[in-house]
Amino acid sequence: MGTADRAEAAEPVRLVALGDSLTAGYGLGPGEGFVPRLQKALSDGGRTVAVANAGVSGDTASGGADRLDWSVPDGTDGVIVALGANDMLRGVDPKITRAALTRILDRLKARNTPAMLIGMRAAPNLGSAYVAAFDSIYSDLAAERGLVLYPFFLDGVVGNAALNLADGLHPNPRGIDIMVRGALPYVRRFVDSLPGRS
Repeated sequence: MGTADRAEAAEPVRLVALGDSLTAGYGLGPGEGFVPRLQKALSDGGRTVAVANAGVSGDTASGGADRLDWSVPDGTDGVIVALGANDMLRGVDPKITRAALTRILDRLKARNTPAMLIGMRAAPNLGSAYVAAFDSIYSDLAAERGLVLYPFFLDGVVGNAALNLADGLHPNPRGIDIMVRGALPYVRRFVDSLPGRS
């Protein structure tokens, strides 16, 4: 292996995590959020990956679509799309959320930037019709486009006071560890599927 080959092999996979406060690390200290802990877990597993944090607290899927081009720089190898929690909390029409996520995925496809999805689930108190319409967004889009999907970002964390901050909505560092552990196999599969990474 020549010097150029070694340099190329050491070049990190450049990911962007496009999300909201769950991605941004709301209420957490440096290194405690999802993005830095995910990057460390990937590194510990032998993958040279740099994950940029494009999480904006309070953002909806529509907000993420609006800022996509400046949140995802040229040269990005792949995007982890983790939006929709604020849509659900605000009771946004699931058709609007679906359309915004579709816009994000269409734009990334046009830019030849692979994407994976991290899903969200609606709270039961929003009613069965809303839950059915909202929860199906992620599985439908992933199936239509052949995307890697981690079905539920807060799996094992939601509703557990010991794993959340005092607001009951945002994970504490223990909760983040569970989120990373849950998402990791899916992100690994996504990274390994990227062009030139198999």
